[in-house]
Amino acid sequence: MIKQVSNTKHILYRVASVLTLIFILISCEAFTTSPSQTTDPTETAVTQTGQTNPTPELPAIYQSQYLNPLDKPRTYVEEICKYLKNRWNPLNAEPGTVVMVIYFHNITNSPTGDPESIALIEFQKIMQQLKVQGFEAIPTKKFLFFMEQNIKIPPRSVLIIQDGNYDAQYYARYFREYWNNWGWTVVNAWPSQAEIPDTLWEENMALEREKFVDHQALGVSADITLSEESSKAIITRELDGSLSAFAEHFAKTPYAFIWPNGGFGVRPIQAARQLGYQLGFTSNSRGPVMYNWVPLADEVDPERPSHLPEALINDPLMTIPRYSSDEALDAIDAVRASGKEAAAYAEANKAKEVEYYEAYAGQNMVPCQPHNQQMEVSHV
Repeated sequence: MIKQVSNTKHILYRVASVLTLIFILISCEAFTTSPSQTTDPTETAVTQTGQTNPTPELPAIYQSQYLNPLDKPRTYVEEICKYLKNRWNPLNAEPGTVVMVIYFHNITNSPTGDPESIALIEFQKIMQQLKVQGFEAIPTKKFLFFMEQNIKIPPRSVLIIQDGNYDAQYYARYFREYWNNWGWTVVNAWPSQAEIPDTLWEENMALEREKFVDHQALGVSADITLSEESSKAIITRELDGSLSAFAEHFAKTPYAFIWPNGGFGVRPIQAARQLGYQLGFTSNSRGPVMYNWVPLADEVDPERPSHLPEALINDPLMTIPRYSSDEALDAIDAVRASGKEAAAYAEANKAKEVEYYEAYAGQNMVPCQPHNQQMEVSHV
């Protein structure tokens, strides 16, 4: 009996020793965690086999050599993987698709002394050169969807903006041939002033129904300039007044607000966003735009004092630059070249961007989450 008890104790002792040894070995093994919990996107990733693979790095965004040194491209799509998915979706616009925004104040057959007016012959040169270099005009809605989602548009697109309250005869004289022959829409930055006669509203409504003229908002006053110092009442009058007038006369809600006389500020832009505006155009001629790529500036340029710095507002879609009529002709070739360079740069870095997307998309990993920092800029 004593011997049996002794054997039992011996067996229990051996079992306890084995269990203790196993516990010690387990506690001495390297502790690993899920990459989604602790992985630093700048560090090396560890695979299940124990091998290390370098974390994919996102290439720097392209910057055109034709931009002014103070004008830097800014991104606005917060989720990096959403941007990459839209960028490389074969059904979307090709990388390097570029949009040139041109603003006309008044086209005339005879000199008027108005520095914002352009002679008919110069206007015709701009339109012909745009066509020769492969540009196609698009309406505001397509421009908005391109900027937000990268929908397919012509690789070289132009948004033609004519400001002011003009009648059907003006559009027939200067723009009708381009609509009839090429299908080019013109965007009208329309000031919804109180004294506009009913006949002018009716003529423009007919142009709107034809889809020949795409009316967008330019406030309700002829000489207002919005700024950070503008009162809440004035900001509301200009922004909300346009919405009310468009609903009544055009039966539409404008997507864009063309900042009257180029003035803007944080408060006007915040108010515009709250009222549902999705695009805003300044009078700064910084360059063309591409998907998730808008050139802006952080500081005042002494050589261009009229160009208000807009980058610190941090809303690129509400501070889109545009070319004035006297700058457009000389800029067309540079815009085309920028799009061509951007396409080549994208193709050269496609493998890296696809690798980055495949590494992080759908895994809820840090590099694909919303970010506030601008992507690094690279010069070609």
